[in-house]
Amino acid sequence: MGQKVNPIGLRLGINRTWDSRWYANKGEYGSLLQEDLKIREMLEEELKQAAVSKIVIERPHRKCRISIHSARPGIVIGKKGADIEKIRNKVKKFTNSEVHINIVEVRKPETDATLVAQGIAQQLERRVAFRRAMKRAVQTAMRMGAQGIRVNVGGRLGGADIARTEWYREGRVPLHTLRADVDYGVAEAETTYGIIGIKVWIFKGEIMEHDPMAHERRATEGGDAGGQGRRGPAAS
Repeated sequence: MGQKVNPIGLRLGINRTWDSRWYANKGEYGSLLQEDLKIREMLEEELKQAAVSKIVIERPHRKCRISIHSARPGIVIGKKGADIEKIRNKVKKFTNSEVHINIVEVRKPETDATLVAQGIAQQLERRVAFRRAMKRAVQTAMRMGAQGIRVNVGGRLGGADIARTEWYREGRVPLHTLRADVDYGVAEAETTYGIIGIKVWIFKGEIMEHDPMAHERRATEGGDAGGQGRRGPAAS
């Protein structure tokens, strides 16, 4: 039986890079890694409503530079920068390094896998029918330039007694092609019946060294749309 590996982890060092970018000796590595985990956990909790796509942590000499990729940068920054100053003070409790925070705007949240998964989760928590939420997310992503998208939802769908998994796909999502720019995101919806897990794969095009348009497409997070819709049970 085929199992799906994380598409981002598979492409690290090929066309994706790490979200924590720093080096440390053996004695410091464990404590710095623990700092990273605590900082990420705190930021994700504090910025639940800010549509945060990813958090990148870099550690130049005695500094901690955090880049927050958000579709709603205004919520992160706050009025006259008040909220971001509060966040900086909270981060300082976890590290002795000098803290710098950068806010990066996600220009196309409709084609960001993590944000799409979060959007579906929020709809399920508001009791929107799961098929409608999936189809709406897929159609919006394709309209905004994705070349393919697949959405999986699993759990007690519609309040059913037995948990199951359903999926919907449009376009093509080549998981085995390493040069393919495949974004992947997960989220959980906490419903009255239990937790429903959401997984989203979005194919934005292929990245080739000899194709300058591919690098431009990667920067703008876009691509050409195409493909036919399909829905059915997940392969076991």
